[in-house]
Amino acid sequence: MSKFILLYNGPATPAEQMDPEMVQKVMGAWKSWMEKLGPAMVDMGQPMANGQTVVDDGSTGQTPLLTGYSIIEASSIDEAVQLVDGHPFLSDRTGKFSVEVFELMPVPGM
Repeated sequence: MSKFILLYNGPATPAEQMDPEMVQKVMGAWKSWMEKLGPAMVDMGQPMANGQTVVDDGSTGQTPLLTGYSIIEASSIDEAVQLVDGHPFLSDRTGKFSVEVFELMPVPGM
């Protein structure tokens, strides 16, 4: 089994800016999705905010809307992509949100 990182891209609303019913609904959808994955869920990850990009020329800039990550296990990239099916982050169907899937490769000698 390989590990894959899921990178969540799209506008995010901090939980403290949502009404309690909406927080409960959103967190319930995430919990259901994670339970569906079972042991394939390695690390549920965390939300991210206030990012900056540091470029090799020393400049900095604003990052894309990278708002979180999770780490899962799967036998292939195709299986990892299938596990993303039904992810609550993609439920809006507006084209504003995406999940990028990358295989995490071992570091030689580490």
